[in-house]
Order: sequence, then C-alpha cells, then structure tokens
Amino acid sequence: MTTESDARDELIDLAADFYDQFAAGSIPEMTLPTRTKSNIEYDEESGVWTYGDRTSTRSANSVRGARKLLKAAYTIEFLANQLDDDRSSTLRELYYLSESWDNDEAQFNSQDESNDLVEDLEIVTGVTREDFHMRPEESGAKVMGPLLLREQTNRGEREIHCQLDVGQGGYQIPNNPDTIEFLDNDAEFVLCVETGGMRDRLVENGFDEAHDALVVHLGGQPARATRRLTKRFRDELDLPVVVFTDGDPWSYRIYGSVAYGSIKSAHLSKYLATPEARFIGIQPEDIVEYDLPSDPLSDSDINALESELEDPRFQTDYWEEQIELQLDIGKKSEQQSLASRGLDFVTDTYLPERLGEMGVI
Repeated sequence: MTTESDARDELIDLAADFYDQFAAGSIPEMTLPTRTKSNIEYDEESGVWTYGDRTSTRSANSVRGARKLLKAAYTIEFLANQLDDDRSSTLRELYYLSESWDNDEAQFNSQDESNDLVEDLEIVTGVTREDFHMRPEESGAKVMGPLLLREQTNRGEREIHCQLDVGQGGYQIPNNPDTIEFLDNDAEFVLCVETGGMRDRLVENGFDEAHDALVVHLGGQPARATRRLTKRFRDELDLPVVVFTDGDPWSYRIYGSVAYGSIKSAHLSKYLATPEARFIGIQPEDIVEYDLPSDPLSDSDINALESELEDPRFQTDYWEEQIELQLDIGKKSEQQSLASRGLDFVTDTYLPERLGEMGVI
C-alpha cells in the first residue's frame, strides 16, 4: 500500500525532473505510453490488458505542449498540498478548482481534460489517484455477505460485518478499498451482479445467507474501487469470483472489465483486473433453454458482438459458441427476465444450478 508520503514524494520528484530539465537548458518534457487502442496489448501470461511499447511525449517545444506541462505542474502542486493537509477532493472538484488558479493558461477547459491529466500522473508516477486522495463521484456500489472488516474513516477505525451491521442496502464500497482490512469471513464465493434490481432480489431472497456468498453490486460498468475490492477478495481471501450480467454484448464487456481490465485503465490492470473471474450468465443459451422474454438485437448490438468475436478477451470456445448462438437467434435478455419463471427462480434454481455446473458450490 502506497503511503501519503510516498505518493507526495513521487509527485515532487516529477516536478523536480521538470526543474532539472530547465536547469540543464533543455526543453522540459514528459514521456508516456501512447494511450490509444492500437497500443493496448492483451498479455496472455497475466490475462489482462496492458500498454504496449509505443510512447508519446508532452513537450514544451510547442504552445500546446507547454500548456499541458503547465497544467501538470499546477495539478502536482495542488495534489502535493492536498496530501500535506490530509484532505481529499473529487475529480469534478479538481476541474472547478482550476478556475481559481492564478494563471488562466493552467485552467482546464473540460473535466475530460483534468481527468486525463490525473491519469497521466498515475502512469508517470506509478501511484494511483486514490493514493493522491482523488475521488470519483460516488458509484453507490455495495457488498452484502458474511465478511467482517475494519475500515479507516475520518473518525478513526471501525469494524463492520457486511450482513449483521448493515441494512438491506449493504456495505458501501469506499473510494479506496485498500484502506479496508479483512478480519474474518465465512464466504464461499463472490457473486458480482450488474444491476441494482437483481442485487436487491438476491438479498431479499437471502441468497447471500443461504450460500455464504459475497454479493457485490457492480452498478453497471463497475467503478475502479469495485474492481479493486473484487480483486482483493480473490487474491487475499482465495474466493472464486463469478459475474452475473444481462445477456447482451455491452454486459459481456462489463464482465470483461472485471476479468481482464479495460482499455482506459490498462496502466492499472494488474491492480484492478481479476483474470480468474468467470461468467455465469445471462448466457445466450439460457435465452433459448428457458424461453426468456427478450428483445431483438439492434444493429449496434450485432456490430458489438461481431467485434467481440475478434476481441482477445472473448476468443475462447465458450465465448465463440455463445456469441455465434446469439447472432443466430437475434435476441438479448435482461437478468430480470428470469422473473418470468417466478421471483424465486433465480435464487432457488438458476444460480444454484449454474454454480453447481461451474464447480463453485
């Protein structure tokens, strides 16, 4: 775990490097991996997305490049001071805070610009934004299950049991889950669930208690904190991880981001991705087997599925068979479509049968 002092030192070292380049009579620059799809490689050994060897340079030899380095310098100063004061801020706040900086050229034109710069600083320093005390907006992701943990809060440490000490909503995942210490657990596996509606169905039906499951709400495309905590469950508690999503190409990519990482956060794949995670459904074959209510595939769905057939993450016999079946039947279904067989079908039949087939229970 990176300490506040380590994070601050990395920032100051980067600023010092700019100064040393000035002092040596050189035009200051900062070298980064090229952050384009063409420079993303699938690492077969680790099973995650990583950046390739191509790099790009932020250099002050142009007005545009000089502005980027100026904004980086101001942001470094802000983050270092924030760490000194033991404060935190959101990515959105950083964008607005820049309007108070004394140099108009250092101010951000959009939040995308400030977000990208924070990611640049992560890549160059090797420190995550969480360790810079930078927070995204709340993701609302929750955990429910037989886990006792200790977390650090602004008011000191507190111990929480993620079933006994929380309401139906569960334990809310903090921005930086590395501040959590796992104390005890009786969990058998982790079930990551795409939608809030399905998560609520599982909790209401007592699925977490009946099967000693840690139910993690992904909240759609999962936030970094959610993916990081899921990886910690796998690595530190040695728990199998399964991912339960809708049956459409966009949801398969949600599974892919949990298991293999995403292109946008390729520099953090080893920190966020859980290559051992397995997909539990909704499968295209489920749509056929259970005659689930469905919608026709749109043109964009078809294009996405065809793209996934070329995606290294989905080039397995299982995925090729499922995707080709879905293209053949021309249908997609939501998790909640299982309710057509009754509200208890998902917890009493579907998930136990699938988990048994996968050898998880």
